[in-house]
Amino acid sequence: MKTRLSLHRNLAATPIEKILGPLQRAFHSEAFPGLLLLGAAIVAMIWANGPWSAAYHSLWRETRFGVSAGGFDLSKPLLLWVNDGLMAIFFFLVGLEIKREVLAGQLSSFRQAVLPLAAAVGGMAAPGLIYLALNPSGEAARGWGIPMATDIAFSLGVLALCGRHVPSAARVFLTAFAIVDDIGATLIIAVFYTESVSGGHLLAGAIVALAMTGLNLLGVRHALPYSLLGAVLWYLFLKSGVHPTVAGVLAAITIPARPRVGAGDFRTSAREGLEDVDRSADDQHHVLANPELAQAIYEVEGTCRLAQTPLQMFERALHPWVSALIMPVFALANAGVVLEPGTGQVFGNATTLGVAAGLIFGKAVGVGGAAWLAVRLGLATLPAGVSWRQMLGLSLLGGIGFTMSLFIAGLAFHDPALNTAAKVGILVGSAVSGWGGWLVLRSTRARHSAAAAASAVRLE
Repeated sequence: MKTRLSLHRNLAATPIEKILGPLQRAFHSEAFPGLLLLGAAIVAMIWANGPWSAAYHSLWRETRFGVSAGGFDLSKPLLLWVNDGLMAIFFFLVGLEIKREVLAGQLSSFRQAVLPLAAAVGGMAAPGLIYLALNPSGEAARGWGIPMATDIAFSLGVLALCGRHVPSAARVFLTAFAIVDDIGATLIIAVFYTESVSGGHLLAGAIVALAMTGLNLLGVRHALPYSLLGAVLWYLFLKSGVHPTVAGVLAAITIPARPRVGAGDFRTSAREGLEDVDRSADDQHHVLANPELAQAIYEVEGTCRLAQTPLQMFERALHPWVSALIMPVFALANAGVVLEPGTGQVFGNATTLGVAAGLIFGKAVGVGGAAWLAVRLGLATLPAGVSWRQMLGLSLLGGIGFTMSLFIAGLAFHDPALNTAAKVGILVGSAVSGWGGWLVLRSTRARHSAAAAASAVRLE
């Protein structure tokens, strides 16, 4: 297929585009979300330990927001609005990505899914076992799920910094196994970190989820009814005792994933629409003075919408907000570990060691070992152009737990001391894993060959 320059690239840049151009290019780079997360975490650490530390804790833990109308009242500290509310949107996007990969991506067939599936299972089991070996009993044992998570944005950001040292298939593998990892994390949250359940609210939530599925079956494609029912589903899960972020994943499953028109009908309709544009076009008059041209353009736009799936449109609309706002705000609210005079002792704490060792060694051994076993048994093959050394680097990147690990830590521990110890382990383990993965991947070269290129085309 020939590469075509899009229309906007040929247009003369406006003054604002010249000013914001470098920022926009940085915003759309693969490394940007990870760098933004890192920046938010650093700001949180400085803020929580600087002269304004009291303001940091007052803002997130004591400032309350709520909605009240008649007998309805919902009020929470800002921290919980972030962790229960904004993170539900994050999990909704995760659910959309999971559904896309299962229907048409790397998880759509057994042959494609077996390698990332094996890697994710190994990458969850080994860290959890390492943690439990160091924390076999007591409240600390509840943290076994913390090192099992992979932060997809951070890990892909570090991978992007490796540039041409890794083939594109490495990114596909890392994305696929991180998505399977997210499925596991969601199940762990729903099953193991739910303390009490209100059956009535959960039943009502199930009815709302069925209603959203009904909208899908009826062919409803507009975002508004799904958004309204999704908000109701979130509230019911909040009251049920099951963490409301699970509602985000359930809502995503109900979003339609089929276009209204197929590729053939789209081409025919779009061609006819463009012919109407040609017939209506008049360079002598502004489009506002040419209703026929405006109508023809509107109809072409409508045809384009019908050829897209609501799932794609939701995903495209939410991704910038999640990457540039929700995840950095979450990091800012949760990564502010207070380093008091005795904090150095936490590095010898079993909880800290369990989390850090699980992320660094558990992910490397679990992901890499399970992938090696799957290939050895003939169930899967290495991604095109990826060496075993590069697989080690990708396994290490899987140890960047950060966002998901911080989130699970907040659910696992009510004891502030254990929470702090876990957060220190997350920061240390994620930093070492990210640095180690970057060093390994930067020290290798992608194996480019005609056979690898042909294999990549077949996989796509």
